[in-house]
Amino acid sequence: QVQLVESGGGLVQPGGSLRLSCTASGFTLYTYTMNWYRQAPGKERNLVATIRSPGGSTNYADSVKGRFTISRDNAKNTVYLQMNSLKPEDTAVYYCNAVHFLIATNTYWGQGTQVTVSS
Repeated sequence: QVQLVESGGGLVQPGGSLRLSCTASGFTLYTYTMNWYRQAPGKERNLVATIRSPGGSTNYADSVKGRFTISRDNAKNTVYLQMNSLKPEDTAVYYCNAVHFLIATNTYWGQGTQVTVSS
């Protein structure tokens, strides 16, 4: 069964940290560009971070630059999003997305994990 499963979300105080994980089953991540998106209530889903395949170059939304880091562990078939210095405006459902580096229509989404930043 092909799927992406996110984990690591939760409730954290402002200034705190969380690490999200996205593990693939049924396919290998190293041939996919991986993205993290987020969607706050009543708002559009926005791209937060990207790590490309091949090469591993990364990009970040301006709102998270310097605070979030995307990385991948091909041996574990997992992508991570390390989130530091969290702010209330980071509260959202975070989604993992995989896009094949040659066939853009070959894409998968995870079910999402809730991140809530609140005191």
